[in-house]
Formats: sequence, C-alpha cells, structure tokens
Amino acid sequence: MQITKRHTRAAIAYVAIIIFALSFLYFGNRIASDDLTILQNDFGAPTVEARITRILYVTEPDHMDWWQGTTINFEAQVTSGEMRGQTLRASQMIDDFWGENTREVERRDRVILSSFMEDEWHFIEHIRFNSILLIGGVFVVLLLLFGRMKGLSTILSLGFTCVAVFAVFIPAILSGRNIYIAALLVCVYAILVTIFLVNGINKKSLAAVIGCLGGVAAASALTFVIGGILGLTGVVSSESMHLLHLPLDPVIDLRAIIFAGIIIGAVGAVMDVAVSIASALWELRENAPDLTFRSIFKSGINIGRDVMGSMTNTLVLAYIGSSLSVILLLIIHVGSLTELLNRELVIVEFLKAIIGSLGLLFTMPLSALICAALYGRREKEEIEIDIEP
Repeated sequence: MQITKRHTRAAIAYVAIIIFALSFLYFGNRIASDDLTILQNDFGAPTVEARITRILYVTEPDHMDWWQGTTINFEAQVTSGEMRGQTLRASQMIDDFWGENTREVERRDRVILSSFMEDEWHFIEHIRFNSILLIGGVFVVLLLLFGRMKGLSTILSLGFTCVAVFAVFIPAILSGRNIYIAALLVCVYAILVTIFLVNGINKKSLAAVIGCLGGVAAASALTFVIGGILGLTGVVSSESMHLLHLPLDPVIDLRAIIFAGIIIGAVGAVMDVAVSIASALWELRENAPDLTFRSIFKSGINIGRDVMGSMTNTLVLAYIGSSLSVILLLIIHVGSLTELLNRELVIVEFLKAIIGSLGLLFTMPLSALICAALYGRREKEEIEIDIEP
C-alpha cells in the first residue's frame, strides 16, 4: 500500500498523542508524589506468595479457648521474593459465624501469607489475580482480532487511563493536593487521550472532545453546587471513617472524594454519548456533503434522544449494582423508608445517577451543535430548529 501524506500525518499525530500521554503520566506522577510519604513506609506486616504443599491438621473449636473457630494448619512453599523456595508453616483461621462462606485452603492452592509476629504466618487471601490476567489476555486478543488497529488504540487508551488514576490521581490525594483539580485533570486527560488515540485528530474527534468537556464541566458545576445545598459530609461508610484516620496532613476532604467519584464515574458515559453523536453525524455528512447546519443539528438531536434512554439506564444500573450489598443492609436495618431515603450513602448514590444523567443531557445538544458547526454547509438564512418530540 502506498504511503500518502495523510498516512504520514496520521502516524505522526498518533505518536504525538502517545508521547503526550506518557509525559502526563511521568510528570504527573512526579508532581503528585512529591510530598507523598505514606506509600514510602512499611506500615503493614510482611507478605509472601506461596503454594500449599501439605495440610497438617485441623483444630476444631474449643469452647474453653478464646478463639471460637476452626484453624487449618498447613505447609506452603514460597514462590516469590527473597524467601522463594522456603517452606513455611501457616494457618487459616475460620470464624464459625463466617465459616459457611469461607473457602478453606487445600493442597496446591496459591495463597498470600502474612507474618504479624516473627515466624508466625497466617493465611490472608487466595491468589486470584492470575486468573484475571488470563481473562484479560483473552479480552485483549479478541479486541485485537476484531478491532485491529482501533483495538490496539483502545487497549492503549484504557491502559493510559487506568495508570493515570492509580499513578497520578491516587498519589495526588494522599499527598494533599487539591482533589477537585486532580479529578478534573485526570478526566480531561482521559477524554483527550481516548478520543484522539482511537479516532485520530480530526473534526469528528474535535467535536466529541468539546462535547465531552462541556458535559463534564456541567456535571462538575452541578455536583459542587448540589453537594453544598445537601450539606454532604462525605462520611458514607466505614471506609470513609478510615480515610479520616490516615496519618496525612492535611486530612483527606471526603466531600471532594464524592465529587471525584461522581465525575470520574460519569466521564465514560459522557464520552460514549459524544463519540456516538459525532461519529453518526460524520457518517451522515460523508454520505450527504450538502447537509446544512440546521439539518445536521436536527439529526444530532434525534440521535441524542435515542441514545439518552439507554445511557441513562446504564448509569443508574451501574451505580445500583456497585452498591447493592450496602443497600440491602440498609433496607433490612433502617427503621423506615424515610430514614432509608435520607441516609447520606443513599443520597450520594442518587446524586451520582442524577448528575451523570444531567451530564449526558448537556453533552448531547452541545455535541450536536459543535458537529453542525464543523460539518455543516453554511447557509445565509436565519436558522430555525424544531426539536419538538
């Protein structure tokens, strides 16, 4: 295939986006981790990965003992780290209350062991991440087979986004940086890298980016204002309380954590909507080059209406699914429906769904408007747009 100037420009742009993404991650991590100390110290007990070689014996509950549970004693061979190859004696302690829902260790299981006291090793968890890596590998292969170059771009953009959250955003929180600014920077980064890397630098991508940024800006403003009106504290779970007791100065702003959770959670759906509208209108324009601003905008509004219902449901169901266990506990233990609906945890989940949906509603007309401005043929007459259902 002959390499044209267009292909050359596209390749240069692709490399430039990757360089930008890597630069943001490197310098962002350096800046975010500048005052970070909590991850540089070892506050926990040493842990090792090991494979169980033999079950030694099982100790049944003894009502005369302080521990009212079953203890499984076993030998395991360390499979990683400086202790690799060593054989350790360890135990798994199973509380009778949780016993039926606890997976007992067996020979050949791969486990994580920890030593809280010298030469006393205890079972912490089964190693499951290797299975996730295998499933993820299958996903990557299928994505490359079906998506080819776009599949590769999707994998890269997903990797860059995940690394940005864990290498830039999380250290920024723990080092006392402004959480609001850090969350918005990571969202903007994810939008730019994902859309430009997958779709290239062109009018279609530019329209989608502007639509996304507008939706995120609207969602951010609404979250900030409504959070203040509702008087949210950010203390929605026991994990929130633990964050308050971390040895950090300043203490983590839990209201900012809620803000970040809402915005980061919504940005994916906002991107889906903006890209869907921009791509559909681009294809429409390619097949009908004489379309005007008005006709493209009307088509964008109609497409947005069709997308709106499914994407709003996607957001709401995702938030309900992620907090289902907590909601069940609250329903069982609260005294009334009024108490349930006014719990801050439930209010925050409602807020996530509502703000995310409002972000979508702002993104749709803005994306359609930008697409019409970039794609449409100019017309001199006054533009009158009918958007009645």
